[in-house]
Amino acid sequence: MTDERSKPSAFFLWFPRRMFVYAAVILALMIISAIGADVSLASLFQLGNTWYFITANFWPLRIELTPYLLEQSLVTLSVAFLGTAGALLVALPLSFAAAENTSHTAGGFYGVRSALSVTRSVPEIVFGLVFVVSLGLGPFAALLAIFLHNVAVLGKLVAELIESADKGPQEAMLSVGAGRRIGQLFAIIPQIWPDVLSQYFYRFEVAIRTSLVLGMIGGGGLGQSLMNYYNSLAYDAMATAIVLIMVLVIAVDLFGGYVRKRVI
Repeated sequence: MTDERSKPSAFFLWFPRRMFVYAAVILALMIISAIGADVSLASLFQLGNTWYFITANFWPLRIELTPYLLEQSLVTLSVAFLGTAGALLVALPLSFAAAENTSHTAGGFYGVRSALSVTRSVPEIVFGLVFVVSLGLGPFAALLAIFLHNVAVLGKLVAELIESADKGPQEAMLSVGAGRRIGQLFAIIPQIWPDVLSQYFYRFEVAIRTSLVLGMIGGGGLGQSLMNYYNSLAYDAMATAIVLIMVLVIAVDLFGGYVRKRVI
């Protein structure tokens, strides 16, 4: 009579052995990362101090600063919008050269892809530090930093959308006598446009947060106001700016969702 306890459980029969290896590797990497990040479980019990600091210093909000902060938020929005919209206009033609199925030569494909990868590897704050030194303080330095980084990011993302586009419409355009470039343009763009808009609004939201960070190094806008309040220990004013930032990001997200629904 076979002992039922000696039989392997259904879970171990279903779960492949290699998954245990993967799980062990992931666990080891998490432990190494925790050591490198100086994770302290004891510090987790001190998070109550953070809550006390927020409740004691972030309230009440400085409502009288709202007009000034709204003015600064327009600077932040302008930097984020123009930097991202300009980047999309440049990234669209570059993405056709960076897509394997629409690039005319292998050299052009690898050259554009490499240029986008190199540019994308440089964080916006590095571009911002360089432009602040060379061009001076102000939102224009932040605008250029966001523009350069987003050209590379959107160029890669749109190129991947082009590579995954359905070939049927492209072949149909060629069969009716359209040239290769015209056929690719009118067959691919309508397919990927909703996804392009999704990527654009996502990068726009990221650009708003990035412009805040760039403002802390002299890029103007809400970020610079936030840093000034922090340095002067005006935490209630800083909290007012944070609330306005949250409202700004939520408004952009809702507007982006509305535009995507209208396009689709």
